[in-house]
Amino acid sequence: MTHDKQLDTFRPERYKLGTRRSPLAMAQAHEARDRLAQAHGIDPAHIEIVAVTASGDRIQDRALAEIGGKALWTKELDAWLASGEIDFAVHSAKDVETIRPAAFTIGAILPREDVRDVLVGAESIAALPQGAVVGTSAPRRAAQLLHARPDCTVVTFRGNVATRLAKLAAGEADATFLAAAGLHRLGETGTGHPLDAEDWLPAPAQAAIMIECRADDAATRAFVSAVDHAPSRAQVMAERALLAGLGGNCHSPIAVLTRNEGADLVMRATLYSPDGAEHVSGEARFADDDAKGPARLAADLLARAVPAIAVHFAGP
Repeated sequence: MTHDKQLDTFRPERYKLGTRRSPLAMAQAHEARDRLAQAHGIDPAHIEIVAVTASGDRIQDRALAEIGGKALWTKELDAWLASGEIDFAVHSAKDVETIRPAAFTIGAILPREDVRDVLVGAESIAALPQGAVVGTSAPRRAAQLLHARPDCTVVTFRGNVATRLAKLAAGEADATFLAAAGLHRLGETGTGHPLDAEDWLPAPAQAAIMIECRADDAATRAFVSAVDHAPSRAQVMAERALLAGLGGNCHSPIAVLTRNEGADLVMRATLYSPDGAEHVSGEARFADDDAKGPARLAADLLARAVPAIAVHFAGP
């Protein structure tokens, strides 16, 4: 089939794209829609954005790990996808559970954005005032901060970017962390100070947009595959495989940085105790299609982890 005939096949179709209703999720949905429209030479109007208010967006007063974990970002969209109300769902890859229903498949990973965290309220971790109060709901960020600055105090910050910045402005904390990718996608490029990803490893799959569809929906799988970015997909799938090998969950402080080097991936990862007092690090190089490479690094990390760390990981 020629490319033109493929376009003719897709043009009459109307696709429904499911997303959370938060400002960042909507920005990601528009990016996915626009990339798909451009890839297929169709009007973006052929892709309808259908938004849902996720449980994770409704419940803002407690840490995610206390109220059901990452499923709170996905369960409403999962139900719509399973029932056929939407054709595919757009997620922040870092918010999608490692073990997913067999009925779904990852149809595409969009080109990964800046993976760095941004510190808002100080120029660097070292520049935080003695005894600073820092807001975050991420166990990884809390553990990294307390490892570097045990004098600091962590308080729970939930909510979208605007909400967290408002809490900071109201004096609820001296500083907070945001993802550079989220700020870029919202047009907030001048906010805060990016932290060197080599020193401050990001979260698994941070800065990547994932498109999920039904595994048995061949037409939609073909449609979304046009925007799959192979280098980003290799990184994200490897980091998800690392999480699977570790048996990590929302309580597990895990930081990882993966880079493409030719046909290989180089992965650096650190596990922490929640209080930051203990950590274990490792690095591995493996082929970008070697699904067992991340599992070997996970096994090595767990073998060397002290009990204060290992208790937060269940293993494969």
